[in-house]
Amino acid sequence: MAAPAAVRDRPHTQAQVRYVRMSASKARQVLDLIRGKSVGAADDVLALSERDAALVIQKCLRSAVANAEHNDGLDPEELFVATCFADEGPTLRRFRPRARGRATRIRKRTCHITVIVARYSPDELAVRREIERTKGSGKGRSSDASSRRRRVAKSRGEEVPTEDAVEETVDEPTVDEPTVDETDTAVEATAEELVEEHTKDELLEIADEAGVEVAKSSNKAEIAGAIEVATASADELAEAHTKDELLELAEQAGVEVAKSWTKPQIAEAIVASREDD
Repeated sequence: MAAPAAVRDRPHTQAQVRYVRMSASKARQVLDLIRGKSVGAADDVLALSERDAALVIQKCLRSAVANAEHNDGLDPEELFVATCFADEGPTLRRFRPRARGRATRIRKRTCHITVIVARYSPDELAVRREIERTKGSGKGRSSDASSRRRRVAKSRGEEVPTEDAVEETVDEPTVDEPTVDETDTAVEATAEELVEEHTKDELLEIADEAGVEVAKSSNKAEIAGAIEVATASADELAEAHTKDELLELAEQAGVEVAKSWTKPQIAEAIVASREDD
């Protein structure tokens, strides 16, 4: 097939979907929306379209972009939909029974969808990059924010800050490092709080700082339970856990307790085993 006049003088690649089970007129209504747009904008239009034809056309467009990238070595960011069209395919004829033994013909249309992407010319690429650079600089947003600050200061009767002063007063984000008090607080937390607030690597570090030996293959709950058993007092264990939970903690710590014991007795047995070690 001869190349269309719109792409005859520039690098281009095409993709085609044949025997699509829909009429060409339905496909043409969607193709009219993306013709001439960049591949990124066209893909967004198709993704937001509610028509069924958009799904097939989107696959065809992405196939054309992939062909251009892998077969012709073109950059997808420099491509646009040069032309796209839908040709009529064979019509499938079906029949529906009607009254008095008659039959009515049903025509099920098909079509062939073709999408051709081409590379922007150097002048067009320069213009597009300049527009993208201007949009990405954020001048509009910064000017709006600074003008808003000036209006607020003027309404309050304060000194109007200049743009240089505003830029100087911007504080750089700082990363708060955990202090000793925060580490101690993490050690004193319950197992559930430790699991919710820390990752597995952080729990391993807390266990190492607390002198608790745990296997790296252990899950977060097991590590947090070991930390709590090794650091919490008997009163804290009895207040923070039910009797069944205390029995599980005692079993994990290797402490023999009776099910008839009360919560304080189980907690004291866990703490006593830790002191004996």
